[in-house]
Amino acid sequence: EFLTGYIIEKSLSVDNLFVFALIFSYFRVPPAYQHRVLFWGVLGAIVMRGILILVGAGMISRFHWITYLFGAFLLYTGYRMLGHDKDKEEFDPEKNPAIRLLRRFFPVTSEYDEHHLFTRRAGVLHATPLFLVLLVVETTDLVFAVDSIPAIFTVTVDPFIVYTSNICAILGLRSLYFLLAHIIDKFRYLSTGLAIILMFIGAKALVASFYHIPVNVSL
Repeated sequence: EFLTGYIIEKSLSVDNLFVFALIFSYFRVPPAYQHRVLFWGVLGAIVMRGILILVGAGMISRFHWITYLFGAFLLYTGYRMLGHDKDKEEFDPEKNPAIRLLRRFFPVTSEYDEHHLFTRRAGVLHATPLFLVLLVVETTDLVFAVDSIPAIFTVTVDPFIVYTSNICAILGLRSLYFLLAHIIDKFRYLSTGLAIILMFIGAKALVASFYHIPVNVSL
């Protein structure tokens, strides 16, 4: 169960790398600062996913039928990804609600201040563009977690296995990004592969009451 959950999460996390590359390119983040963003991004993901997993585990223990909602959601998400073309996707982080909220209540500098997330200008604390990048990375991971966490819950409902497989997979995400960043555009069948995985997992959850697909088969 752990290995299956780990591979599911690692597979789905490859899609994160594509978005990370778009974010860094959009904000023109110097390579020297990308390491810092991903470091804090992974730490934030560990906390957020822990909260989501606890909530998910609590809901499933009380309402078992929620697994069918997870299955239907994953099946629908996979179906949408089959016809999804990332090259034609419009990417505009400025539309991110978290960015809009930050800009409304907090001043942001127009340039980077080395590796700092915050800086003082005329005695006033400002966020730097690097903090904006971190905010986009965190909110993006939250969106991806909505897919990946229900997927693992269809394999096992043990919160410990769900959490540890999740965390072990994303801990290597930062290193994986620097390994694949320059060839991420070669992953032409990424969306198709992930769509097939999500649709299989969704179908597995929906037929669980009639036929139990063994974990080894899923793996």
